[in-house]
Amino acid sequence: MKGGTCAVIISFTRYTSRTLVGYIGEFTIVDDHRSGKIVVELIGRINKCGVISPRFDVPYYDIESWIVNLLPSRQFGHIVLTTTFGIMDHDEARRKRTGGKILGFFY
Repeated sequence: MKGGTCAVIISFTRYTSRTLVGYIGEFTIVDDHRSGKIVVELIGRINKCGVISPRFDVPYYDIESWIVNLLPSRQFGHIVLTTTFGIMDHDEARRKRTGGKILGFFY
């Protein structure tokens, strides 16, 4: 599969299954010679997920305001960013003191 958007979605799914254990399990990429599909095995319960379009620039000092606006609580949920260090959630971006472009959220 080619394409920038598809590559970002696949990277996002790989990151989520690898690091955020308890939300999704294995996933399969189905090539239907059109746009393609990703079949995801859900392990835990996802109450809501969303994509932020357009991908807004989020500086390091602005991550907290996005957390307040998107997540229901600071105790759970993840905002996913694409940074110069790769795709990561908001906690890892704060630890590395970096900003990036916001991809989406789930909780």
